[in-house]
Amino acid sequence: MNLKLKNTLICIGAIFIGGLFNMAIVSASNLIIPPPAGTDLTTEAGLQAAMPLMQPIHFLMPFLAHALGTLLAAYLVNKWGIMHQKQWAIGTGFWFLMGGTMMVFSLPTPLWFALLDLGLAYLPMGYLGYYLGKKY
Repeated sequence: MNLKLKNTLICIGAIFIGGLFNMAIVSASNLIIPPPAGTDLTTEAGLQAAMPLMQPIHFLMPFLAHALGTLLAAYLVNKWGIMHQKQWAIGTGFWFLMGGTMMVFSLPTPLWFALLDLGLAYLPMGYLGYYLGKKY
């Protein structure tokens, strides 16, 4: 199999696994940090209506989900990849950054969270995933 094709398939698989991990953390977040009383976070409309009621603690789990999902995907790309692991791991961070950017523009998130999330949860975690998965 062509090495570029194999690396691409590895990257797609790692992004899928990182995305599943992200969703698992977000799904469990309501059990760890209860949402504001009377809010329904199961629909996009309910989530948008709940945003003004959320305190900074409510943004902890989404940030961790974004950061850890990206970290896991970049780590797996580096561990399983065949060549140019650093570029693939950083590319994975860019992929998750695109999703995070769409999330920031689709939900009325506070500016501080948008800056924190977009600045620290994606590209730095992509690089950290590469660093942690380096083959010595």
